[in-house]
Amino acid sequence: MTIDEQLQYLRKGMAEIIREEDLRERLERAAKTGRPLRVKAGFDPTAPDLHLGHTVLLRKMKHFQDLGHTVIFLIGDMTGLIGDPTGRNVTRPPMTREAIQQNAETYKSQVFKILDPAKTEVRFNSEWLEPMRWADAVKLCSKYTVARLLEREDFTKRFKEGIAISMHEMLYPLAQGYDSVALQCDVEMGGTDQKFNLLVGRELQRDYGQPPQIVATMPLLEGLDGVNKMSKSLGNYIGITEPPEVMFRKVMQVSDELMWRYYLLLTDASEAEIAAMQAGMHPMEAKIALAKHIVTDFHSAADAEHAADVFTKVVRHKEVPEDMPVVSLPDGVTKDGAIRVDKLLAKVGLADSVTDAVRKIKAGAVEINGEKIKDLALASPPAEMVIQVGKNWRKVTGA
Repeated sequence: MTIDEQLQYLRKGMAEIIREEDLRERLERAAKTGRPLRVKAGFDPTAPDLHLGHTVLLRKMKHFQDLGHTVIFLIGDMTGLIGDPTGRNVTRPPMTREAIQQNAETYKSQVFKILDPAKTEVRFNSEWLEPMRWADAVKLCSKYTVARLLEREDFTKRFKEGIAISMHEMLYPLAQGYDSVALQCDVEMGGTDQKFNLLVGRELQRDYGQPPQIVATMPLLEGLDGVNKMSKSLGNYIGITEPPEVMFRKVMQVSDELMWRYYLLLTDASEAEIAAMQAGMHPMEAKIALAKHIVTDFHSAADAEHAADVFTKVVRHKEVPEDMPVVSLPDGVTKDGAIRVDKLLAKVGLADSVTDAVRKIKAGAVEINGEKIKDLALASPPAEMVIQVGKNWRKVTGA
């Protein structure tokens, strides 16, 4: 590719590049010298699994790999102990080192569903942050002022509202910025909500005598609710390790309007190709194609076809799935010959808790053998029950 073609390829889906002329210059220098750019994105292992929102960054990192550059998947095992304060109106409770290490191991096994292992450095920021002496930490803190840190929108809001800001939270942008110094990054990527932290890295590199990194921000992917960014804590996520049928069904829940944003950020389709699909494809046809594409990325083409077939039978044609999980009646759900449906749903995984099960029963979302259940107790349970809660099924035997 020419440099203009490379920039066009990298620019697709990006929110902002600071500064694009600097990126052009470094791409030109890389072409002349044969030295690949060092492109970093950091992920704090605060949850055990990655979701599609994380893959927006991973996919753009893959685009840099396609052009021959080295990407650094940075696991923030030390910054994770602080907890990123971005967007939070309360102090994040610190995580234990054990939980962070466990999550970090799962991240390492998941990222290579997208990234090329041969062109990826997996690094942990404990390599350089943990050995820091007190004098090193003081020197780092001297590079930035409290006034500058309070320019962060979330810090400003909390300060004005009298909500506590802990000192360790103010260290987070400095720690993330120092990562770029330690790794001598040419480019750092992050979501649009990370812009402040990314710019801190740019300034710290100047202070340490390095060329300032290019900052590249990607949009935040909305979750299934179409409003909030995808988040496991909000329950609006699609996990990249979820079973193919679950992943397919969740993609099909995305609104027709949001679907095109998923095409832009989660596939390699060009903007021209997406525009052509918008003009010439029925939304349902386009959404099924998107769901197949995403399932194929994280499982296989055969899994995607099977998931599409299950979706058509179970959801569109209202057929009972052939491969629904079969479980024995759990202990502790029967009393005086009656079954407590709320306890049963919680124990077989059709509700997050007994309280959640009660809510689903009252909402009319629970069917047993084709009949809606409105009572919490089932007085004369059949020996075999096919239970449906929304689009999830279980066959319970031994009642």
